[in-house]
Amino acid sequence: MNNSEKNSNNEFAPIAILIEEARYRAFQKVNEELVLLYFKVGSIVSEKVTAGTWGSGTVDELAKYIAFIPGLTGFNKRGLYRMKQFFETYSVEQFVSPMASLLEKTLDSKDPIASALPTQLGILKFDEKVFTS
Repeated sequence: MNNSEKNSNNEFAPIAILIEEARYRAFQKVNEELVLLYFKVGSIVSEKVTAGTWGSGTVDELAKYIAFIPGLTGFNKRGLYRMKQFFETYSVEQFVSPMASLLEKTLDSKDPIASALPTQLGILKFDEKVFTS
C-alpha cells in the first residue's frame, strides 16, 4: 500500500463523512422550508377560498401569475389545491401539537429522526441536486 492509498483510507474518510453529514443537514433544512412554504401557501388559499373571496378562477389566476415568475415551478392550480388540502388536513390540533414538539426535539437533537417526507414531497436523492418533481 503506497502513501496515497494509506492517506485516502485513514485521513480522508472523516472529511468525506463531514461533507455527507453537512449535505444531509442541508437537505433536511430544504425539506423543512418546503413543508413550511406549502403549509403557509395552503393556509392563505384555504382562508381565501373558505371566506368566499377566492373561487377556483382566482386560484387559477394565481397559478398563472406564479408561472410567469422565472424559477418557480410546482405551483399550478392542482399544486395550489394540494397545498390547501395539506394545510386543512394537518392544521387540526391533533397533528399540530405532536408535530411541533417532534420538530423541536428533532432540531435540538444531534441524531435527527429520519423522515419519509422527502419521498412524499418528491425530493430527489442525496447524490443529485435538490429539485422537486
